[in-house]
This record gives sequence, C-alpha cells and structure tokens, in this order.
Amino acid sequence: MLKKISPILIITAILILSALNCIAAGPPGPPGPPPCWPPPCTIPLDGGISLLIVAGVALGGKKFYDLRKKA
Repeated sequence: MLKKISPILIITAILILSALNCIAAGPPGPPGPPPCWPPPCTIPLDGGISLLIVAGVALGGKKFYDLRKKA
C-alpha cells in the first residue's frame, strides 16, 4: 500500500510547489519604451530564410533524383 501512495504523494508535492512558485512571482514592471524604437535596428531575415529555401530545394532535388533512379 505504501508503494502506491508514495509516487502519488511525490507528484502532488511537485505540483503544489510549482503552483506556489507561480503565485509568488511579482507583478510585471512598468511599461517603457520599446527596446529599439528607431527602425534601423530591424532584424535581417534574408540570410536565414534564403538558406532554408536552398536547403529545401536541395532536399527536394535529392528525393526526386532517388525516386527517378529507383524507377
């Protein structure tokens, strides 16, 4: 009987402690200006997206080549 109760008690204790941690968090700070308001500080997305497109085309080409080679 004690072996069945112990995992349940451990799980219950973990859930209660995690809930107390969430309740103990303070309120958010006051709103302020955005971290980078002038538009020149935008994030460049072209490099990563173009690499993903090239990788997708290469993978599709390999799949097509393997399918055609198999047939």
